[in-house]
Amino acid sequence: MRLRIFLFCTASIIGTAASAAEQCGELGNAFGPFDYRNEKGNLPIVEGAHFDANVERLVRGKTGALGGDIDYVLRAYPNHHRALVSMENLSNRLKMDQPPQASYTISCYYDRAIRFRPDDGVVRALYANFLARRGKPTEAIKQLEAAEKSLGPSANLHYNMGLIYTDLKQYDKALEHAHQAYQLGFNLPGLKAKLQRAGQWREPAPLGAAKTQKPAAGSSQAEARAGAPSQADGATANTEATSNP
Repeated sequence: MRLRIFLFCTASIIGTAASAAEQCGELGNAFGPFDYRNEKGNLPIVEGAHFDANVERLVRGKTGALGGDIDYVLRAYPNHHRALVSMENLSNRLKMDQPPQASYTISCYYDRAIRFRPDDGVVRALYANFLARRGKPTEAIKQLEAAEKSLGPSANLHYNMGLIYTDLKQYDKALEHAHQAYQLGFNLPGLKAKLQRAGQWREPAPLGAAKTQKPAAGSSQAEARAGAPSQADGATANTEATSNP
């Protein structure tokens, strides 16, 4: 019986991987694939030909359409953090899941990056933000939890997890992550404001003291980021700053 269960689970895992590869493509590439984090030797060649500042900022393509240039980078370096951000931004700008001359949808580019390097916490965090913006908070939490295992304590991750848990009305977890984010130095008050509006904010107890149960009065004004929704209205914190090589 145990052998039968093991064989079934193995077949299920293989089937899932095969399904992802069929939908989003095999990772093999004529050039690469290389790990963006530690295989930098060919990066100047790839970026020099297809990912200059104009491509990254979506001003104009270097060899053709923007989607084609960014696609080349993401086939050579599937977990190229900045290229993933640029492809998602292009998808959002065009309101197309698969921009012109891109080989895959933006969801597939994240799938490929995670299949290529499951331990890349930055990719996981970027994908979590994408999922949260697409109204998939439960899936986003799973990605943030995986990111935390790779990246360790992070104010940015705790803040994002607090926002999503607040949307899920799991306020105990939201408050726990909010306290950790602010203790680690996160300076946006949006999460605190959301919890205050829900009547769920509690100031963290002093070290060695029992947690207080009395809610704090008042609320902080939500801050907005240029070109993005207010953090306090459910947008996840920007992880682009963490994606620099």
